[in-house]
Amino acid sequence: MNIHHFRYFVAVAETGSFTLAAERLNMKQPPLSQQVKRMEDMLGIQLFLRQTRGVVLTAAGEALLPRARLILDLERQFVETARGLAQGVEGHLRIGLAGAAPLVPIIPYAIRRFRKLVPHVTLSLEESNTPTLCDMLQAHNVDIAILRPPVIDPSHLQLRPFLEEPTLIALPAGRPYGHEETLSLQQIAHEPLIIFPRELGPGFYDAILSAYHQVGLSPNLGQQAPQISGTVPLVAAGLGISIVPNSLRQLHTGGVTFHKIAPPAPIATLAIGLRRGPVSPLVEKFCSVLQTVAKTIPMETLLP
Repeated sequence: MNIHHFRYFVAVAETGSFTLAAERLNMKQPPLSQQVKRMEDMLGIQLFLRQTRGVVLTAAGEALLPRARLILDLERQFVETARGLAQGVEGHLRIGLAGAAPLVPIIPYAIRRFRKLVPHVTLSLEESNTPTLCDMLQAHNVDIAILRPPVIDPSHLQLRPFLEEPTLIALPAGRPYGHEETLSLQQIAHEPLIIFPRELGPGFYDAILSAYHQVGLSPNLGQQAPQISGTVPLVAAGLGISIVPNSLRQLHTGGVTFHKIAPPAPIATLAIGLRRGPVSPLVEKFCSVLQTVAKTIPMETLLP
């Protein structure tokens, strides 16, 4: 027995006639009658009472009709879901976000735009550090990740460009130069530098230290923050200064002022991480939205 038998059964039941059911199914009446009879033989029950002017369901037929309709409905859902997956408009997308990435306003904006495009897709977000997200990608625990490159082992991953974010100096309020819009690294060289562990974002960590070295300075390393966004509360506590992505200025922590950095200024780079190999239509669609938003929407317009 196959799905066609259920379709034949339902059509005859709903029309009350083999002739009308055959017209609905675009087939000849004799083969339809034979297929229904074969179905009855396989089930060992009679589904219809044949009468002069059509057919009526037997008690067994009445009991089985709702289940046959359910099977056909499940088949329809299966096909629609499969087509949706093939077109990237159905499914579940698991997104990994590196440290402080959720605060980059382009990312939630892109997610909102993506949801409008594909409202039937379920999204789940996982925030972690770049090395852990790389492991999660390889273990198929996330489908796509926004990372802070470089990655330790790029052989199993592909990286696509996404965003280069300017950085700011986060300064405890009350410093003599706290009223200046732009500060140089020389001005704050004596201040303890609050920084995150290198393994959380090796590329950004190295960019900060490289900027100091380019002006002939070695940073005065101070308190270590547990994560990139955790540097700002420590600055507010007066434990030192920090260099942070521009998006962190929206953290309304009292006691902190944010300042542009005179060149050379480090850049906080974000990339899209994917597993090597074929990319699903759903992941490809989300990548496209991310990159389009990053290219066309100025981040300054999204910051509060």
